[in-house]
Amino acid sequence: MSTHVPPGWPAPVHPPGSERFEETAMTWLLETVPPEYRRHGVLRRYPVALARMARHHAEANVEAARAGFRGARTELAGIVPPHGVEAMLDVYRQEGARLVALVTAVELVEAALRARSSDLPA
Repeated sequence: MSTHVPPGWPAPVHPPGSERFEETAMTWLLETVPPEYRRHGVLRRYPVALARMARHHAEANVEAARAGFRGARTELAGIVPPHGVEAMLDVYRQEGARLVALVTAVELVEAALRARSSDLPA
């Protein structure tokens, strides 16, 4: 079992091949998606399916943050003072960076789950 993980690997997730990898991956992935996703048994039965949905969710959040950033000045002009708009843009910058890192982390976990799934009998 290797304890090496690539840069961007989420700290709460044990390395691939470790005894608790899948369990910690599932727990972490469920924290990255809306709570309603927990109701769907298929996502608990097939961690790679959860990872796929988590990736799509995270990617959509990145796109939403980018769209929000692009339109903030015009949409908030005259409603929020300029210093408030600048503060909003700072929030978008910070959250945008966090969300991009989240996409990377989810992609890494998904790839590890896919590799594990390809080793399972059909």
